[in-house]
Amino acid sequence: MRKILSFTFAIIAWFAVFAQYYLMVQNRIASITETTIRFVSFFTILTNTIVAFYFTIECIKLLRINKPIAIPGLLTAVTMYITIVGTVYQVLLRHIWSPVGLQKLVDELLHSVMPVLVIVYWILYENKGKVHYYQIPKWLIYPLVYLIYVLIRGSFSGFYPYPFLEVTSLGLQKVLLNSFYMFLFFLGISFLFVWLSKITKGMPHK
Repeated sequence: MRKILSFTFAIIAWFAVFAQYYLMVQNRIASITETTIRFVSFFTILTNTIVAFYFTIECIKLLRINKPIAIPGLLTAVTMYITIVGTVYQVLLRHIWSPVGLQKLVDELLHSVMPVLVIVYWILYENKGKVHYYQIPKWLIYPLVYLIYVLIRGSFSGFYPYPFLEVTSLGLQKVLLNSFYMFLFFLGISFLFVWLSKITKGMPHK
């Protein structure tokens, strides 16, 4: 079952990422190069790509040596990232646009379906006894590097992927405050997943 799920989730994630790139290119307002850079400037895209790679590697390992990825806490980190993608979208971003057709399908896959699927996989298969609070600082490196990248590139290009990071309209001080709140949210979700791991670690993982 684990092999089937990892394969299926990898396919869904890759489809969503590549379909979104296709749609973004089709509707581009900048050059292909700039559009591609903007595409990979979205936390949603980067995180869903991480999810796609995770399940691809997981599937390959399960098929070749019948063993999953064994890096302690990695699945929890990936789950935390994609959970934040889904939560932030539902709370802050869903109301600002109304996609239709293929874009609506892809939008739901990236922001709703994949977060739920990854959480289910985490519940079923994470080795929760190897998830610890001291791993959290390492998990926060990715979103911190992402923020630095977006702010630096935005200062040159004028492009910011999310409204709450729009320095040109909000000002740097407000964006940094928004980023601080987002950091606290990342921290809180990280602690939540570790806490859930602690209280369920006695349950056998499959």
